[in-house]
Amino acid sequence: IAKVQDLKGLKYRTVGLAVDIFTELGAAVNPLPGGEIVPALDRGLIDAAEFNNASSDRVLGFPDVVKNCMLQSFHQSGEQFEILFNKSKYATLPAELRSIIDYAVQASSAEMSWKAIDRNSKDYEEMKKQGIKFYKTPDAILKAQLDAWDKVVEKKSAENPMFKKVMDSQRAFAARAGQWQNDYMVDFKMAYNRYFKAPAPAAKKA
Repeated sequence: IAKVQDLKGLKYRTVGLAVDIFTELGAAVNPLPGGEIVPALDRGLIDAAEFNNASSDRVLGFPDVVKNCMLQSFHQSGEQFEILFNKSKYATLPAELRSIIDYAVQASSAEMSWKAIDRNSKDYEEMKKQGIKFYKTPDAILKAQLDAWDKVVEKKSAENPMFKKVMDSQRAFAARAGQWQNDYMVDFKMAYNRYFKAPAPAAKKA
């Protein structure tokens, strides 16, 4: 996928709000369950798919049926661990049990964050060994994603007051937290390239 026009008519698997985004971009979206993705790719029922991350994609069997992978997308640029409870039911539990659940959720969330980079980076390297070619998503497509997202948000906010309430809350947080993140965090590419990037091959002597 080199340009936005390449998404037109692309038979693509995704789920959630990404369905609306990629539909807006012109893709023919099919929200298949995770277990049906690889067979659908293998049979040519879909052209492309997204699932989760390097580890999940490898376990699911993506490398067995596809050899190209696009990296970076605004539709799922991060992952969070979430457990949802019925508030009324939770309130009836003994205090000790509520504390156990609370700490178990915190521990699971932390464990996921701590180990995600280790797991994904290992599977990223393994998939390279399996012949997978990785490409960065072009900036033009990333911008088009944002344009599509703006349209989706406008439409859904008008249709659903709760959607708008959640979006307003998230944007208020993102405006504050994002500024801190962007101002405070150094771009580690400079250091990474200094210490780990392979040097360019030496020019052949005439």
